[in-house]
Amino acid sequence: MECRGKITAIAQDFETKGILVTLSLANVSVQELQILKAMEELSVYLKRYREKRSLDANAYFHLLVGKLADKLSISKIRCKNIMIGRYGQMDFIDGQPIMIKTQIPVSDMLEQENLHCVSCGGKTEENGLQTYFYRVYRGSHTYNTEEMSILIDGVVQEAKEQGIETTTPDEIERLKSLWKGGKNGQKTKECNSE
Repeated sequence: MECRGKITAIAQDFETKGILVTLSLANVSVQELQILKAMEELSVYLKRYREKRSLDANAYFHLLVGKLADKLSISKIRCKNIMIGRYGQMDFIDGQPIMIKTQIPVSDMLEQENLHCVSCGGKTEENGLQTYFYRVYRGSHTYNTEEMSILIDGVVQEAKEQGIETTTPDEIERLKSLWKGGKNGQKTKECNSE
């Protein structure tokens, strides 16, 4: 179960030394919680709430990528991967960035629709085959509002540099006002995009 909520009280159990947390939860039924309470043990994951990115924002991102791809005479998939590599969010496991090693050359990797990778510039030969190193980036559908805002700002700037008409600044601000995201996101350092 995933829901939105707030911590309303924190205390320590003197007998077990465990931490007691009281939550106020939205959009959850008592029946759902009773089922969870009956379980012997739960895996608990708490994180700061962020509004999910607007579908309008994601549609706008893809619209601009399409216009950029046409202007640059490259595939939309390639353009999307380049933009995600420049302005998107790296993927992590246990706080470590995900890196892959493969024989797939950069030109082919940039054409992968469901795997967003950026070359880290490393290239070696193993068993007579060229081996390439890549950083893995998350797809835009996983971004929160703040991350999507960073991505769109970067793509809007790229489009303007290419002379592509973007939506009005007021409309961009309207889209951003729907996101209601914080400003904690950080632009990731760019590897070589091509």
